[in-house]
Amino acid sequence: MTVNPNPNPTAASRAPRAGARAVLAVSGWLALAATLLPNAFPLRWPPVLLFVCLGPGLALLHPRPRGPRPGTRLETFALAAPLSLSLAALTSTGLFLAGSFSVAAFLVPLAALTTVAALLPGLPLPAATGTAQSGGGR
Repeated sequence: MTVNPNPNPTAASRAPRAGARAVLAVSGWLALAATLLPNAFPLRWPPVLLFVCLGPGLALLHPRPRGPRPGTRLETFALAAPLSLSLAALTSTGLFLAGSFSVAAFLVPLAALTTVAALLPGLPLPAATGTAQSGGGR
């Protein structure tokens, strides 16, 4: 007779999602910390660009209570970049209009939004909820 070492199989499947949420929650703050590196340091801007292009969108779309269903992974990444860049454009426009744009002033609201969004359930995507239409059948 074998004993199941994990009596609660859903607890094991939650651990990777909790790790992904934690990474998303701190990604903006790590990008902000990367801006404190010396100007000539070559690895200063890749974390910032990666965060601005994907961080807020992934935080809004990725953390689902039951995890991603088949087909939603590609949909999530396809929507994360435009959503992140839209939020970045709104933030930077507001800061420019207020006359207070700086890298720190730009990254702090995005990092805060990303942290809050990573802790909340994600938005339901059509492929995740089963409402997506296959083909263009009319």
